Amino acid sequence: MQTTSFLYEGKAKKVFKTNQQDTYLIRYKDDATAFNAEKRGTIAQKGEVNNLVSAIIFPYLEANGIPTHFIEKIDRRSMLVKAVEIIPIEVVIRNRATGSLCKRLGIKEGITLTPRVFEFCLKNDALGDPIINDSHILTMKLCSDAELAEVKKMADQINVLLSHFFKKVNLELIDFKLEFGRFNGKLLLADEVSPDTCRLWDLTTQNRMDKDRFRLDLGAVEEAYQEVLNRIENQVKSI
Repeated sequence: MQTTSFLYEGKAKKVFKTNQQDTYLIRYKDDATAFNAEKRGTIAQKGEVNNLVSAIIFPYLEANGIPTHFIEKIDRRSMLVKAVEIIPIEVVIRNRATGSLCKRLGIKEGITLTPRVFEFCLKNDALGDPIINDSHILTMKLCSDAELAEVKKMADQINVLLSHFFKKVNLELIDFKLEFGRFNGKLLLADEVSPDTCRLWDLTTQNRMDKDRFRLDLGAVEEAYQEVLNRIENQVKSI
């Protein structure tokens, strides 16, 4: 496999075309952003952690019936993925209240949300990734009605699977963001699943083990990311 051309650079990853048909190479970066990129910085080894965590979680989801764009891990910082057409929607599932939800709605932080809160955001940095609803999605033709129903179903299944997965390593899945894409007429989970895209709290201490440590200047950011990876890798080795 060889990269043939640079395709795109986002806030957390670089994407390259390869000499394999319908295959991209994703290289994860150490760059960190928050609050719609108003805050910027670097988290040492973040790219490696996010790549390695995603490379474990994607196959776990695949084994449990969730199709993903993941093909294989190339090295500690890179993976091969299917060349999906990303649907410009961010799907957010919230199991407990924190972050922007509390600020927007005045909900007390930390309470369990029953039922879970399901949100969509338009994937558009220039507009600040605004919250949208089903009507917006269908009117803007971001995806079809059938695709939207499938996204909702898959996101709920992923929530159950990830909550179970992280509980095994003494982490609680507080909320998380997903992105989906089309590939050969099929809907696939894309992007990543990592401490960048998931809020994870230690079940025992309630310490934050995710990008909130960067967002909120809590310190020990690199240590938290590495601890999440270590727990997941040790869990996989024990199976």
